[in-house]
Amino acid sequence: MVFLPFLIMVVALLIGIPIAFALAGSGILGIYIITGNWNTVLGVLGMVPFTTVADYSFTTIPMFILMAYFSASSGLATDLFKAGANWLAHIRGGLGAATVFACGLFGAMSGASTASASVMSTIAYPEMRRHGYSEELSAGTVGIGATLDLLIPPSIPMVIYGIATQTSIAKLLIAGIVPGIIAGILLFLTVIAWVHIRPQDAPETYRVTREERWKSVTRIWPALLLIAIIMVLLYTGIVTATEVAAVGTFMAALIGVVLGRLDWTGAFQALKLTLKTSAMIFTILIGANIFGAYMAMSRVPQQIVSVVADMDLNRWVVVIGIAVAYFVISMFMDEIPLLLLTLQLTFPLIVRLGFDPIWFGVLSIMLVCMGLVFPPVGVVAFVVSATAKVDLMKVFTGTSIMMIALVITTVLIMIFPQLVLWLPQTMR
Repeated sequence: MVFLPFLIMVVALLIGIPIAFALAGSGILGIYIITGNWNTVLGVLGMVPFTTVADYSFTTIPMFILMAYFSASSGLATDLFKAGANWLAHIRGGLGAATVFACGLFGAMSGASTASASVMSTIAYPEMRRHGYSEELSAGTVGIGATLDLLIPPSIPMVIYGIATQTSIAKLLIAGIVPGIIAGILLFLTVIAWVHIRPQDAPETYRVTREERWKSVTRIWPALLLIAIIMVLLYTGIVTATEVAAVGTFMAALIGVVLGRLDWTGAFQALKLTLKTSAMIFTILIGANIFGAYMAMSRVPQQIVSVVADMDLNRWVVVIGIAVAYFVISMFMDEIPLLLLTLQLTFPLIVRLGFDPIWFGVLSIMLVCMGLVFPPVGVVAFVVSATAKVDLMKVFTGTSIMMIALVITTVLIMIFPQLVLWLPQTMR
């Protein structure tokens, strides 16, 4: 009977019930099955919603979301893409490489892959198509580039992971920098290799004047300044991650106002979207914590850890098994509910096996990145398809080819954990 709530949760997700309510409903049933007392259930329901949203650390999430929307409203993503295009468009496939460049830097002001995919689908995709790029290459580059937002700080899933596992959020965010840069470089090389093999997918190149190139660089200094401030504050530890989020949001709004691009209408729209997105995330958090209360009472995680430990498997066999499971689940589920649902099982196991929590956090995000753009239900791929109005299968074709870069990056951080751990270890 103790596993009945798991079964009900899976069925609820399959029939389309929102993840927050599927988790909460299954958790309520599980608590009642274990205790047989509705007063206990009501006690959990009376306590969990408040303790979840009252956690000061969670204020980081709406701040990072608001910073992303302020940055988008201020046109910083457009400036980044244009600068990249002006410097790279003379290379075959240069616009695809410029898209990766813009996605990576916009990711340092965003942290939500779906937001980046939506923004870049309206900026980069039409420009690539105008110059004859194939739909597969254009959509695939936008989709896979948007996943860099989950690695490069500020990353909302990294914040969720840090809070859920009591791991340093600042160190987690910094840990994503080197893997994010490696992934960006490999994506750049993948685009170049693609157009070398299939030159018809990127037939046109163009060159702008030297003056226009440098002029485009001067236009992105506000974005670079914002990124530098965020990185320096996170790395030095002068302020907490929550305070970094607040400073970044203020700077993004200030830049928009100073440049004359953020008006009252844009600011109100950014606030409205932030409230909507934050409410969705916090609802999922409440549902996950109710389900977590059931998990704690059932002691299922402890039992699973004991069973796996008693099997005396090589610890890398266990990690590879977890990696495959994460990749498969991420095809069907967004990154935040996936982490909240699985970490209660996987994190104690990983710690017991002697792996570094920060390393596992970055590895988890890498696996989620791939699932978000892989068929049959990659969430980011659906966003690109809907926003750019391109056939979904063409998006999947493009992202599946571009995923080679993410697979290589994942293998590298598994073989060389210091790629993840070096920067955090140099922090104070």
